[in-house]
Amino acid sequence: MPATIPQDDLLTRARRIKLFLMDVDGTLTDGGIGLIAGLRAGSDDTVDELKIFSAKDGPGLSLAHTMGIKTGWITGRTSPAVTQRAHELHVDYIHLGQKEKDAAFTACMLAAGVTEDEIAYMGDDLPDIPVARRAGLAVSVADGCDELKAVAHYITTAPGGKGTAREVVELILKAQGRWQQAIPLARA
Repeated sequence: MPATIPQDDLLTRARRIKLFLMDVDGTLTDGGIGLIAGLRAGSDDTVDELKIFSAKDGPGLSLAHTMGIKTGWITGRTSPAVTQRAHELHVDYIHLGQKEKDAAFTACMLAAGVTEDEIAYMGDDLPDIPVARRAGLAVSVADGCDELKAVAHYITTAPGGKGTAREVVELILKAQGRWQQAIPLARA
């Protein structure tokens, strides 16, 4: 379990978490953005976006929902694929097109009725640093930028798009002593 802070401090921070916020591209996906042109009938000028999400994150985020941990996605891009996947996983808060993430972070915090110390935030790049600094548990994916890793409390073992959300949900539930209770509630 890689950490950038002492294990006891990491677990103390994870015990407080009631809201888990995430970036999308490079965090829940591997950062690739597939653009597919002209798929709609009768139109050669349409462009659709393809996103590949890890199947490992699905059960993890669903389990967070089942265990009462609210979740939210804050991303710079606007994508119907992101909205669709978020709805499938019962993500509580979805903020697309956020070039600066502070306002969305605050909106999620107020809507969830939590404090900054009760929020985990996971990202991969420079735009994630301001909100990572605010979060009680700041997480960088393994292949995140060095500057984000420098402010993170935890760095995942997995790179972006390879089950990072599932890894963080497990960390939180284990720290809260609820992992064994959660296991039988997991659904595909």
